Amino acid sequence: MQIVRHSEQTLKTALISKNPVLVSQYEKLDAGEQCLMNEAFQPASDLFGPITLHSPDWITSHPEAPQVFEQFFSDPYRKTPSPDKRSIYIQAIGSLGNTRIISEEYIKWLMGYCKAYFYGLRVKLLEPVPVSATRCSFRVNENTQNLQIHAGELHNFKKPENAFCVVEITMIDLYPRDSWNFVSGQASDRWYSFFCFARYGSDFYSMRHEGKVKKLKKTSSSDYSIFDNCYIPEITSVLLLRSCKTLTHEIGHIFGLRHCQWLACLMQGSNHLEEADRRPLNLCPICLRKLQCAVGFRIALVRWIDDESSGTPGATPEHSREGNGNLPKPVEAFKEWKEWIIKCLAVLQK
Repeated sequence: MQIVRHSEQTLKTALISKNPVLVSQYEKLDAGEQCLMNEAFQPASDLFGPITLHSPDWITSHPEAPQVFEQFFSDPYRKTPSPDKRSIYIQAIGSLGNTRIISEEYIKWLMGYCKAYFYGLRVKLLEPVPVSATRCSFRVNENTQNLQIHAGELHNFKKPENAFCVVEITMIDLYPRDSWNFVSGQASDRWYSFFCFARYGSDFYSMRHEGKVKKLKKTSSSDYSIFDNCYIPEITSVLLLRSCKTLTHEIGHIFGLRHCQWLACLMQGSNHLEEADRRPLNLCPICLRKLQCAVGFRIALVRWIDDESSGTPGATPEHSREGNGNLPKPVEAFKEWKEWIIKCLAVLQK
């Protein structure tokens, strides 16, 4: 394991800048916000730690120039919400749960999380569409024997007039081109992103995975009937946690945040699920200032964790009755992060 540590001065410059205008802007933040962000260059901080590398990790295999706040602020192509374009739209492709109720509750949890993370923006739901509406090519992955749809053909839907961005999500595995094994998702720096959560289920890589398809049977390229009873993983607390990470990471890219190389941060890249699991849910102060610059600054996530999470803890039942609404939100995997947010609130309120 390798630890990536930057000097106090390097982190301070990355966060505050040496540009007098940006320094003045930083000094106008309220004392609590400055105190929280200054934790970036406190060696003994228990809120923001260094990046740990477990080879092969993203940073070593995908060299990128790190992005300081000044670069983000000065980027002429950076996308910022405007008064008439302040809505994040989420659209489901295919079912997201084993029943209609589970599917609806799951996407409601994702919408609530997104609304709390990007506080001040509206989050809306587009009408879900069946796989057949995408007209995408599809195949059975020869390695994992699961169904996949062609991600490169997904972008077929019209952008709403007031949309800041559109996010398409699915529980069906994706591949970007024939030579690739799979892709978890992709975000443009303009307004569109897509990703799937199929591999976030606990049994995806197991020999007992129920989503394996022995042989692809279709009468034509437009025959999507095989997706009618497509396997969908159980919505557990861990799957919800991973989904929230991916959702906010990819939308961060649409805002213009590049992969983070400063501190442990949501915006770190990841080569594999193990590395993605090590990545925290929170932004480091440098990326947090970038997001604050784009949408404002408020921590509303404790409320999301607490809201509607009462009830029996554990995974959402795999076979719920269609009539049961308001399923308990499975947030036990978020416990450690909630404690982190409460520490941040204490710093803000000092």
